[in-house]
Amino acid sequence: MTTETFWVPLQRDVITATGTDVRTYLHSQLSQDVSGMRVGETRQSLLLQPTGKLDGIIRVTCVEGEMFVLDVEPGCGEAVLARLNRFKIRVKVELSLGRESWVAVRNVSTPIPGSIPAWRCDGSAVDLRSESAVAELKQGSLEDYEQARIITAWPTMNVDVTESSIPAETGITDVAVSFTKGCYPGQELVERMDSRGSIAPRQLRYVQVGEGAVVGQEVEHEGRFGSVTSICGVHALVAFKRA
Repeated sequence: MTTETFWVPLQRDVITATGTDVRTYLHSQLSQDVSGMRVGETRQSLLLQPTGKLDGIIRVTCVEGEMFVLDVEPGCGEAVLARLNRFKIRVKVELSLGRESWVAVRNVSTPIPGSIPAWRCDGSAVDLRSESAVAELKQGSLEDYEQARIITAWPTMNVDVTESSIPAETGITDVAVSFTKGCYPGQELVERMDSRGSIAPRQLRYVQVGEGAVVGQEVEHEGRFGSVTSICGVHALVAFKRA
């Protein structure tokens, strides 16, 4: 494993959203503030069911005034597309699904021109569409990528969280939810838990575990018990139960 800057090839399911109503429609559906996004800006977001359960973890990029790109983990695009189409009533929005190859650069120490922010959008993780910009960097392994993801505590849909999860369980509401925007499906649960300081039934956290730990194993950390959802060596994401 490495703490140096490295890159790996990556595939993402990509939904292209266009139309005169695309900005207002996405703003009405996603947990993030889309209405104020500038051309070239990227934000993380959640897509929720009306009950507040999780439908997807989405990265949103404003490409043009009437064009947005939403990318998700490979294999998650169809479910996200179906959910967005389900609520697309009398709006001028077209949605199309594809899969694209990206270059994921992690443990970033200096800005990389042409990149878009990934994970917590703090500059340490970025993605590009071409390998030309990373020619001088080390190519890493999928294990390097998983270790970086786990240490950053960035969840993978259908691995660390599922459709039965609620936003507060993801550990990413600080970067994927706007608490000042208007209504969207699932907002009531998000706002209620935040205003009351409620603790989710499960809380995803990064911890170091003993050698040989496996996914699904119950572990104890600082008096709390939880189940391992992702692991790479001694680095693990653990869904801790509410005390």
